[in-house]
Amino acid sequence: MQTTLSPDSAFAQTGLSLPPAPTPLGVYKPYLIDGKYLYLSGHGPVQDDKSLIIGRIGADMDMEAGKLAARQVGLTMLSTIKENLGSLDRVKRVIKVLGMVNCTPDFERHPYIINGCSELFAQVWGEENGIGVRSAVGFGSLPDNIPVEIEALFELV
Repeated sequence: MQTTLSPDSAFAQTGLSLPPAPTPLGVYKPYLIDGKYLYLSGHGPVQDDKSLIIGRIGADMDMEAGKLAARQVGLTMLSTIKENLGSLDRVKRVIKVLGMVNCTPDFERHPYIINGCSELFAQVWGEENGIGVRSAVGFGSLPDNIPVEIEALFELV
């Protein structure tokens, strides 16, 4: 009989750390709850020291560094959830992820980059609830020259 870990326990098993949850630098809310849905605004790759990962994929960093930056965005999103909702266990499932990749015009592997975040969510909420619908698109620039920005929609327990 297989036991399913809670999202908080599953995250603990990754051995990864959560960076500080970012505070808005513009006129927006980092999250919004509407009924049973949690909307997260676009998040960037905040590191443990509060600095951002900076760079353009295909120019300043390669695909593997870009994928790690997307995972860091996922960690930043998890931090926002934990800080504002108290626990990852409050989230039932991932519904939608929109991944924006700051890349050179010839770069075409956007989905590979965003897998860094999607694989993290699958580890936390499991294959069934951690993988939702998704778009992964390329942009000519992103705020502060971050390599990845991701927003997401979740269903709450």
